Amino acid sequence: MQAETTTAYFGEYRSIIDQVRQEIGKVIVGQKDVIEHLLWAVFSGGHALFEGVPGLGKTLLVRTLSQTFDISFKRIQFTPDLMPADIVGTNIIQVNKEGQQYFKFQPGPVFAHIVLADEINRATPKTQSALLEAMQERTVSIAGQTRNLPEPFFVLATQNPLEQEGTYPLPEAQLDRFLLKIDVPFPAAEELKEIIRRTTMGRNPEVSRITSGDTILEIQRAVNDILVADEVLDYAVKMVIATHPDLTPVPSVQQYVRAGAGPRGLQALIKLGKVRAFCDGRLHVAYADIRTVAWPALRHRLLLNFEGEANGVRTDQLITDIIEAVKTE
Repeated sequence: MQAETTTAYFGEYRSIIDQVRQEIGKVIVGQKDVIEHLLWAVFSGGHALFEGVPGLGKTLLVRTLSQTFDISFKRIQFTPDLMPADIVGTNIIQVNKEGQQYFKFQPGPVFAHIVLADEINRATPKTQSALLEAMQERTVSIAGQTRNLPEPFFVLATQNPLEQEGTYPLPEAQLDRFLLKIDVPFPAAEELKEIIRRTTMGRNPEVSRITSGDTILEIQRAVNDILVADEVLDYAVKMVIATHPDLTPVPSVQQYVRAGAGPRGLQALIKLGKVRAFCDGRLHVAYADIRTVAWPALRHRLLLNFEGEANGVRTDQLITDIIEAVKTE
């Protein structure tokens, strides 16, 4: 009876996810993998980093996603002069009716369910670090007081890989706090034509709100209940170990990688494997789930050495080499 009830709830939640896909598809042309990876981040409770050239709709995608949920949304445009207080908030002086002064906390835009950190690599490391505690602990400490952020809470950040002048690459510690990194590809020819039709020849489509924050939290708890067999977990562990140059059997990793993924990389593989299995209607994680989620989960956790950087090695190719080398037995 319990299994039938669980299956029924899973069916209802998967229907909600399908509706969210449809609503996003009204605005975003193509980019099915990008949309799917974004939904993986949301329904597994993690943060996502988008990377792609300007004009591919990264900001529009996040804004459209927020419109399908009945939750708060704030956008922060990162610039070199942005200060930490501009993100987390600050205490400001107020005067009461008796003329007495007192401090009142003015919350920053980080106090929202979905925070879009647009062009995050344009801000200084000091400002980038203001998001570290928020992303990891879901809290903000200001003037000796710790304040909780709303639930659910997601940081969805974008960065432009082309313009490096005047930017500050994200430190490894902050990169590791993103559950996955989503590469946004250039659209195909037919998709480009459809983008022009939608943006220059017709009305902007209206996006309907599908669900609430409470339902998102329920789906996240349901995803956590997906089963992971020991054999599948062992396979994920071997894959993470294979990212380390001194432990891997993969020649390309030995040659080009300076440091591999840590425990958060393994957590990402399992969390994303669970949500992929959930979206596929299964109550257990398969080997194929781990292989499929390996690219978004690990591509930002493999640090290239000088030779790798100089030769323009892509971490996606290294992950492909790892998948081919690591066996399920």
